[in-house]
Parts: sequence; structure tokens; C-alpha cells
Amino acid sequence: MVVIGGRAHTIEEIHEVGRLGYPYAEISLYVPEQAQNDLDQLLRMKNEYGITYLAHFPNEGNPADLENLRERFVPRMKKLFACAAALGIRKGTFHFWIDERHIAHDAIVEKIELIMDMVQAAGRLGIVLCLENLSEPFHNFMPAFSRVPNLRMTLDIGHAQLITEKNTSFGFIDHCFDRIAHLHVHDNKGGLSVKDDLHLPLGDGIVDYPQIFALLNQRGYASTITMEVKPPAMAKTREEILKYLE
Repeated sequence: MVVIGGRAHTIEEIHEVGRLGYPYAEISLYVPEQAQNDLDQLLRMKNEYGITYLAHFPNEGNPADLENLRERFVPRMKKLFACAAALGIRKGTFHFWIDERHIAHDAIVEKIELIMDMVQAAGRLGIVLCLENLSEPFHNFMPAFSRVPNLRMTLDIGHAQLITEKNTSFGFIDHCFDRIAHLHVHDNKGGLSVKDDLHLPLGDGIVDYPQIFALLNQRGYASTITMEVKPPAMAKTREEILKYLE
């Protein structure tokens, strides 16, 4: 069954998502010490609104700095997995750029080993770890999927519209559907840079959501969908999703 929830970057946005009645909030878990300090409050809010949480873990920083990734980022992620588990989180999204056009092959090979380490650490705590697409086409994910059997992905349909002529969601759905465990939805007008990642409500950009959802429906997608838009735009976006799901 498809479950639609909202992205919440802050404590106040968690309150907003909860008050709007969505079944889950995808929350930012970025700094272990802050997450630990917020733990009691997050648990109270979870009970108050009767919601569950998904995790959105931090960006990796310099994607080519392997020493930083090995020595600082991966240990930080493992601490955050423990915080996520204490919140009852069973699914989390992370960024780990493996675009072959921008990252050297040897670095990608090592990054895949780090992905394996993180997936195994999360799995021991009952958390499914989902790699989010940034600029990568589907074939850039295939070596990681081959090496790490338990790795899943978050298909960010908005990101898939950027730095490409055709939305790359089609390739991921055609070739990696069994690895797609989560969706991020938001709209934009295409473009070639981070500033073009506008996170508009569905229908306010050019992303071909009708065709993408038609393909997802055909393949039988039945998992979580996070609206990565501001809470006031979630009602419009949810209406669009439900229309496409029909």
C-alpha cells in the first residue's frame, strides 16, 4: 500500500506535518549530539500526533574526500543510526554521490565499500538504508546494487529532472525497480545546477509525473512517498499524487 508523508526539516515542520494529519514525517537527522538532545521531544511529538518517522541523513560533504568519508562521515552516520533506531525508524535516506562523470572510478569503488559498511550497520538496527539519486543515471547505481544486496534506493523524481534531457526516473524504474523502496516527489523546471532544484508543488513545474506514476503503477509500487515541499504546499501535492495513482 502506498503511504504519503511529509518532509520536515525542523521541529516546527514536524508539528505542521503532524497537525495536517499525515501518517509520517521524514525528519532531518544530521548531527548525532543534536539528535540525542532532541530524542525525548521527538518521541513526545510522535505520540502526540500518532505518526511515525523516516530519517533523512546528512549530506556527505566533499564527495571525493575519501579520508573524511572514512574517518568522520561513516562514524557519524553510525551514531545517527542509533538515534534513528531509538525513534523506531525503519527506513532512512542518504546521499552518496557516485556519478561516474564527476567521481573517479577508484573513488567510486571505495565509496561502494563504505556504502556496504553503512548498510550493514543500519541493517543490524533494523533500518533499511536507501541511496538517493542526485545527478546519476540508473547505470551508475548498478555497481553498488551488485556489490551491496541489501542496499535500496530513494528515487527522487525531482532530482531526476536536472542535468538531463529526459527525466532519469524512467531508467531507474525500468532497470532498478526492485531496489526502489521510497520516493521523493517535488517539481521543478529543469536546469543544470543546484539552484534549479526548486522543490515546487507537483504541477507547478515540468516533471512528467503522470507518465512516471503510470509506470510505477504498472510495476506495482506500494511503499512510501515523501512530499518534499513546504507544509502549506502539501495538500496540493497530495491531491496530484492521488490523481496520478488512480
